[in-house]
Amino acid sequence: MDPISDMIISIKHGGLARKESVIIPYSKLKFAIAGALLKVGFVKEVSKKSKKSKAFLEIGIAYDAENKPKVHDIKRISKPSRRMYSGTRELRPVRQGYGVKLLSTPKGILSDREAKKENVGGEVLLMVW
Repeated sequence: MDPISDMIISIKHGGLARKESVIIPYSKLKFAIAGALLKVGFVKEVSKKSKKSKAFLEIGIAYDAENKPKVHDIKRISKPSRRMYSGTRELRPVRQGYGVKLLSTPKGILSDREAKKENVGGEVLLMVW
């Protein structure tokens, strides 16, 4: 029922299955989230593909030097049943700085570090580590 949860679980399970990339249905929000994950380094590449009248998002899974996926776990924070918001003062490091939170802000989808730098808060979408 939640397309963002489906997307992040596909990324996590694709890494655990040692896949090169995962393909998910396209939406602007998913594309923005994947772009933010690309910027932080948790995914390798993001591209939009079209087949007939359907659009898809191809997300390349990033691996470290030991061939382990960079995405160890993903947790959805703000759900359709319960929205969670955070100001800049409430943003704390995830897993002592090894993880990142993604926020939906008035300036777009930003990581917690970028949101603190821009001094904006918003809806906490997910945590990745």
